[in-house]
Amino acid sequence: MKACILAIGSEMLTPFRVDTNSLLITERLNAIGYDVRLKAVVADEVDELAEIIRAAMAWADLIMVTGGLGPTEDDITRDAVARTLDTPLDVDEAIADRIRDRFARRGMTMPEINRRQAMVPRGADVLENPNGTAPGLWIERGRTAIVLLPGPPREMRPMLEGVIRDRLAPRSGTAGLFRRVLKITGRAESDVDAQVQPVYAKWTAQPVPISTTILAVLGQIELHLSAQAPSLQAADTVLDVAVLELQTVLGPSIYSTDGRSLEAVVGDLLREHKLTIAVAESCTGGLLASRLTDVPGSSDYMERGVVCYSNRSKTELAGVPEALIAEQGAVSEPVARAMAEGIRTRAGTNVGIGITGIAGPGGGSPEKPVGTVAVAVILDDEARVRTFQFFGGRDMVKFQAAQAALNMTRLAVTRVQGPREWAERK
Repeated sequence: MKACILAIGSEMLTPFRVDTNSLLITERLNAIGYDVRLKAVVADEVDELAEIIRAAMAWADLIMVTGGLGPTEDDITRDAVARTLDTPLDVDEAIADRIRDRFARRGMTMPEINRRQAMVPRGADVLENPNGTAPGLWIERGRTAIVLLPGPPREMRPMLEGVIRDRLAPRSGTAGLFRRVLKITGRAESDVDAQVQPVYAKWTAQPVPISTTILAVLGQIELHLSAQAPSLQAADTVLDVAVLELQTVLGPSIYSTDGRSLEAVVGDLLREHKLTIAVAESCTGGLLASRLTDVPGSSDYMERGVVCYSNRSKTELAGVPEALIAEQGAVSEPVARAMAEGIRTRAGTNVGIGITGIAGPGGGSPEKPVGTVAVAVILDDEARVRTFQFFGGRDMVKFQAAQAALNMTRLAVTRVQGPREWAERK
């Protein structure tokens, strides 16, 4: 079943407002078998919205519209739908009375303009809105159901759940579009795609087909697997096999198959192995410690973190010898390793991490350009050190450096060699 989601509001076509409702709607529709084929943000122009709805009715089983149900002249969703369906708008006095009572309970008189919210396209079912004044509407024309929901998330969400439970889910039974997301780091998108394409190419022809999307986001690659299946059990069966196939090909590059972030995966590993960690950061400025402590329960393993931004602080807080910095430079593998060892020793932890680099936009040189970052991870008797060359602006370099440090920690705890990394006995 094909679905279209429309978010109404000129403000969402500016840099200051973002449509977030469609993300939740997509998730809930996918779970009951609807394939969202189009999302659009539409300005407060009645003719344009009517044209878009009319075009969507030619192919969509469901059109879900959020916003534009308020009392003002720019709330044009009801008018556009009525125009598209060539049906009149009638004032539902029962709705008007409920709105009037809502104002009265607050000691206020309902403005006359609010009667607009009681206007209903003839033949529509009214959806109650206990959290606001604008009711929702359900209209059926031929193969297409048109659902109008208020824009404020506080009002939209409970109404959406009711529509799905009472009207949409019974139509689809147990069928749904079920997903898995595999998260990969330390690999290039083209490299990942070259390896997995022969695997997922055959999935589209199997009895329960799986479609695959590869996405490159900052510091990682995501593989989204989608199975259109008659039940969750049937989807789990084919998706479990698919995930195992990809794990066989990509190995430890896959750090998550259940949606967890890298910091959550690392935290769970540290807790499982009863390890503690301390970090010394320069160019990341505390970002690594922040990500580690974003995870609830991180006090089980996170002991401390220090920001050693200056050369003097590297010596005072992490015990890096001044002579080493003078000889090797602050951005170097020996200094990163000394930071990791120094903070680990001072904190008395199992794991120590040192990060030092050039985040930019200035400070680079031909030998060490902007984006050069040295990361060291020491776990008991093993040290892993690597120099990276990251691209992008300052924030991007900092995030990628923290991501690399987390991934090196993951591989160290699981005793797995990462790409182009080396380990040595102390």
